[in-house]
Amino acid sequence: MKDETLGAWNIADLTELARRRLPKGLFEFMHRGNDDEIAVRDNRIALERIKLKPRVLRDVSGRNQEITLFGKQQKMPIVIAPTGSVGLAWYEGETAIARAAAAAGVPYTLAASSMTAMEKVAEAAAGGSWWFQFYMWPDRSLSHQLVARARDAGAEALVFTVDTVVAPGREYNLRNGFTIPFRFTRRNVIDVMMHPRWLFGVLVRYLLTTGAPRYMNFPPHMQTRVGALPMGRSVQSNDTINWDDIRELRKLWPRKLVIKGIQHAQDAVMAADCGADGVVLSNHGGRVLDSTTAPILVLPEVVEAVNKRLTVIVDSGFRRGSDVVKALALGADAVMLGRGPLHGTAVGGEAGARRALNIYREEIDRVMALIGARSVADITREHVIMPEMNGPVPA
Repeated sequence: MKDETLGAWNIADLTELARRRLPKGLFEFMHRGNDDEIAVRDNRIALERIKLKPRVLRDVSGRNQEITLFGKQQKMPIVIAPTGSVGLAWYEGETAIARAAAAAGVPYTLAASSMTAMEKVAEAAAGGSWWFQFYMWPDRSLSHQLVARARDAGAEALVFTVDTVVAPGREYNLRNGFTIPFRFTRRNVIDVMMHPRWLFGVLVRYLLTTGAPRYMNFPPHMQTRVGALPMGRSVQSNDTINWDDIRELRKLWPRKLVIKGIQHAQDAVMAADCGADGVVLSNHGGRVLDSTTAPILVLPEVVEAVNKRLTVIVDSGFRRGSDVVKALALGADAVMLGRGPLHGTAVGGEAGARRALNIYREEIDRVMALIGARSVADITREHVIMPEMNGPVPA
């Protein structure tokens, strides 16, 4: 009988299994943050210090996690976040995670910097929802062409990431020599050779089929011009983006428009003023600007400021179903999950992504029962105690 758990009982287990399976350079790119990784740490501290306040003696039979997001019903209050490295973690990992998302009844967000063409991912996600995430390149016309391609491929939402106007440092990528396309060094050759399952199951498989992994959604001339640059620095940054870009995208994009990387209430209000349908409160999982406030702490202020003008999604640091419930209690419409499904895919492809989603599903269900909630609508602010009411942060 096949073990559907894959030996993982929580997201931490999947993370450890991914660490063992992947070359160090790739795993660190996927998992680590930026600079001193203070934001990565603080994202977790903030979520851990929000306490749950259960209600008891309530009939919690028939629990249901379904929500309606952007007018469409889905089975769980989550969205799979865009992660450009999923196609390196597993051969055509984007299609694997898209199938898992469709089976779980949640949207999958495809990153522009993925290794699989969006049209192939759209085919894999048939019957499910998929969104498309992108950055604005210095040549805006190329980005607009990419947006048109995503429209024609059937993406239900366009996610514009705005928090990376310059490339982050991430010194470990430089130290590890992890680049796209691969540039072999003595250090990373040894690293790769020590992980034969990944070498033959991913890298060699690409080399025998489509060639060296490259950004398949980029224009052809950019695919070949990428050069051997460290992961995270190989995508062109644009420090001229501004609110006019949102207004222009609103004219070009006929479906739901989501702005990802919001960390300030007034920026969320501006997004609404410019025609966005939703925002993702995010510090990029601690991977861009270090020492930023955990998005979960900004959430109540943003929800109040936008006053239902926008769909509010939050990400960064969500490792447990209880974390998701805390965000819902504070007014989030849904939670984006990045590392958990990514690590699951790295461990077992579609089966690993399904395992990650099932872990979240089981944990959310269990927490709902224990706090006295039968539906997501039953989860309210009365179910949480915020950190300021819970004593000082330990030194």
